[in-house]
Amino acid sequence: MKKHLWIYLKGIAMGAADVVPGVSGGTIAFITGIYDNLLSSISNINLELIKTLQKEGFAKAWEKINGNFLIVLLAGIATSILSLAKLITYLMHHYPIQLWSFFFGLIVASIFYVAKEITRWRWVEFIMLFLGAAFIFWISILPPLASNDNHIYLFFAGAIAACAMILPGISGSFILLILGAYSIIIAGIADRNLLLLTIVALGAITGLLAFSKLLNYLLAQFHDSFIAVLVGFLIGSLWKIWPWKVDEQIFVKEEGIQAGEKFLAPYRSLTAYFSHSNNPDTNAMSYIERNISPFFYEHINPQVSNQLFFSIIFAIIGFSILFTIEFIAKKQNG
Repeated sequence: MKKHLWIYLKGIAMGAADVVPGVSGGTIAFITGIYDNLLSSISNINLELIKTLQKEGFAKAWEKINGNFLIVLLAGIATSILSLAKLITYLMHHYPIQLWSFFFGLIVASIFYVAKEITRWRWVEFIMLFLGAAFIFWISILPPLASNDNHIYLFFAGAIAACAMILPGISGSFILLILGAYSIIIAGIADRNLLLLTIVALGAITGLLAFSKLLNYLLAQFHDSFIAVLVGFLIGSLWKIWPWKVDEQIFVKEEGIQAGEKFLAPYRSLTAYFSHSNNPDTNAMSYIERNISPFFYEHINPQVSNQLFFSIIFAIIGFSILFTIEFIAKKQNG
């Protein structure tokens, strides 16, 4: 029971990370020590499993995919996504600097943690690290597409995002944002739209089953190079997670407007936008943004503080949590 409770809590942490664009549930899986187990369990769900089920029975097939682990972990992820979707969206709108600072500290700590898994650094590892960082940086500066609520499109968006979710450093939520499906899916979660959620879930399952076997192979055959790419992913993701940004263009989803969106430009920051909006719950998101220093942020947004003191505190908390988790995991393993 204690073991399953820890897995459930790790699932909750993964689900919370997956809700936030820029933060990867795969990163949480890696730093909590369940990444290998997760990949192995998912990759074992294949045609061979059906043969095992027919010849050796349900118990053997369940054991092969580590069913108890998967069910408990997925329960934690689902609990987190369903319960935290509104909260995370609210925090992103009203306390973005503190939230991003927390995750920034967590990702910085995870870079050190994941890099320790590389047994030896060769020129190949450094090249892979650079390529991984460059790829994620390129993704992070792409503007999102317009929203698309076509069911087939949402299915494939879910499949692509699920692949990203199990890669440390690549945020499945950010992939959804780029694809123009994030606001639709978050609204579907908040409204309990079962049809939409089922379509996205089927796409996510399809993506996971198709992609996990490849990842499992790369981890087994090219361990150090693969981990170096993941470290690069984490480094590249820091650009997206930087707390202080200026929004050169945002869009607001409104009824009565064709395509349901109104593009507004320029806005100095979403925080400033919400502080002056008559409707603070308006579904507004960044469309084109760039990173700035906390001091310049306060200079161009005199009506809001740069929250530098609190951002440092939350970054330290995020940084410390990883090593606390690592300490507890080592203590559990004796």
